[in-house]
Amino acid sequence: MPDAPDAAPRALVAPAGRMLAASGAVLAALAVALAAYASHAAGPDAGSRLGLAAAFAFGHGLALAALAPRARGRLALAAMGALLAGVLLFAGSLAGASLLGLSTRLAPLGGSLMILGWLAQAAAALRGR
Repeated sequence: MPDAPDAAPRALVAPAGRMLAASGAVLAALAVALAAYASHAAGPDAGSRLGLAAAFAFGHGLALAALAPRARGRLALAAMGALLAGVLLFAGSLAGASLLGLSTRLAPLGGSLMILGWLAQAAAALRGR
């Protein structure tokens, strides 16, 4: 039986899900290291910003590790991709500002992508994908 019109080819779903899940696990590991740095080495202002970045990275890393291997169809894979891109932009922007003095101008885009990713995940779940 052919896949539904929005379904990703089976040959792509499993590797993409594994890569997204592995990315989530690495993201969670980096979040733990970032939180440790924020608690022990960063100043109060930087520590607060880094702690927020670590919290978002850890939560979204766990979500990716748990949800991505089960993602079926293009919508679900796009949702996972949006979550990964969003958290990298959001947490990366906060960490870059604290550690390297970079701008946080990408944080709103990252936050928007995370919101979009979660809404797409909800739609995929309702569709059974």
